[in-house]
Amino acid sequence: MISISLEFTKTFLRKKGIGMGKNLVQQRRGRGTPRYRVPSHRWLGKASYAAAPLEGANGKIVKVVHSPGKLSPFAGVELKKSFFYIPATEGMYVGQEIPIKRISEIPEGSKICNIELRPGDGGLMCKSSGAFATLISKEGSKAVLLMPSKQKKIISTNCKAIQGTIASAGRMEKPFIKAGTRHFKMQVRGKLYPITSGVAKNAVNHPFGGQTRPGKPKSVSRHMPPGKKVGSISPRRMGRKNK
Repeated sequence: MISISLEFTKTFLRKKGIGMGKNLVQQRRGRGTPRYRVPSHRWLGKASYAAAPLEGANGKIVKVVHSPGKLSPFAGVELKKSFFYIPATEGMYVGQEIPIKRISEIPEGSKICNIELRPGDGGLMCKSSGAFATLISKEGSKAVLLMPSKQKKIISTNCKAIQGTIASAGRMEKPFIKAGTRHFKMQVRGKLYPITSGVAKNAVNHPFGGQTRPGKPKSVSRHMPPGKKVGSISPRRMGRKNK
């Protein structure tokens, strides 16, 4: 009888919305339901020139296609014995021949994109729309890049890259105007939208919920369960930096 009464109480409270908290987003994602899965048919494949040889690699652009799950179009590059996709750059057109160069062959001061972090990985950096890095200097087998974040990065001169800027740089200039447009934009990339902030929720629905406890710390241990792992996860430091 005790178990029946408890189940009845839980059902009653759930229907009334009283005292029943909700799972956090990371908890719901962990279940692996279709709502949080990215549809695989929206992806053309990996944009990588790992198959391109290092020496004398002059590819020909055979097509420029729309990639729904990406922020920039893809360009299909054809070599003698291989075909691969790369992110299209500004001014790229069908029939154009592009050289796949190592950074050692690119002059200093050039804008480069689709940059390999390690030789042969196919390109991992500066692949979003409008992104590029500036090749500052080269010394021996190392090259210094100025990244879009204004940070300087040192990589090997054997890494491959493309001169230019990734296409669709003006993507953010067009406003969404209405929520429906933003909904489809987030849906095609498998993003959850809209997202309610934790502080706007009730205390039973989120660790940050409820405004009766101001000043609650947001730093949590890395070993906390998913229901409490919110905010700053095991931060090295908190607060402002003293200049």
